[in-house]
Amino acid sequence: MQLGMIGLGRMGGNMAERLRRGGHQIVGFDQSADSHRDVGSLEELIAALDAPRAVWVMVPAGKPTTDTVAALGSLLSPGDLVIDGGNSRYTDDQLHAAALAEKNIDFVDCGVSGGVWGLTEGYGLMAGGPDDAIARLMPIFETLKPEGSCGFVHAGTVGAGHFAKMVHNGIEYGIMQAYAEGWELLEATELVTDVRATFTSWQKGTVVRSWLLDLAVRALEEDDHLTKLRGFAQDSGEGRWTVEAAIDHAVPLPVITAALFARFASRQEDSPAMKMVSALRQQFGGHAVESAKGADSPGADVAAPGSTADAYPS
Repeated sequence: MQLGMIGLGRMGGNMAERLRRGGHQIVGFDQSADSHRDVGSLEELIAALDAPRAVWVMVPAGKPTTDTVAALGSLLSPGDLVIDGGNSRYTDDQLHAAALAEKNIDFVDCGVSGGVWGLTEGYGLMAGGPDDAIARLMPIFETLKPEGSCGFVHAGTVGAGHFAKMVHNGIEYGIMQAYAEGWELLEATELVTDVRATFTSWQKGTVVRSWLLDLAVRALEEDDHLTKLRGFAQDSGEGRWTVEAAIDHAVPLPVITAALFARFASRQEDSPAMKMVSALRQQFGGHAVESAKGADSPGADVAAPGSTADAYPS
């Protein structure tokens, strides 16, 4: 099959390569001249494709995707097809589909999972859109997904693919947080003397084995105690959207929500909230208060309950 690919970064570039290896003709475009692109503009991309065309958009969510879809709407012809494979919000899909439908251009949203390993392992694909458009794209989906019966789902109508990927990423947040907290507890005790070997032992035969566990072991093999890393984790949007969707549908998501908030906490070198927690503990229980300049000796700065003495040591 012939396909235009817009966005040749870590995901789009590898997807284009996997499709080429599968025998498809790919015409790639990226704004960067160093991206091994095939054409230098959207106009050249459209001209290089035979009608009816199919163009896959693999650029950052939000304005970059919206601008790209709008530009394609002015360049493509009736009967052409646009696929958004980025991490767009499902509500944006519905707007894009409606705008393109006015020009008789089909739209499919496709959540893609697999990261940099997708080139060799295949990608998990969650698609939303009309049945006939999905059927037309099945040669592409079959090549991108892993071998076997799993790895692809036509999840529903427009927006369903990105909604499914949003929930997928929310689950990912929770699993990653659980592994991270377990690792921290193992590191904290003197009883377990080989944390890396403990994680490695879980890869076979246990109920917590997973690809994410395999990646955790890989990370520990490269840096035994993760001393080279800073405890900072960004969120890419899907976690927030998952929690917002849960509120909209009155569905409790305590684990995913806590995992999202833990990422927010990771950005605070000195948590303002924990300052208040420390102050309150001192006030009601006379607990030791750690100075902003560092911990004092055990028992220091302890005042009697109700006293304000030394509550905020200099």
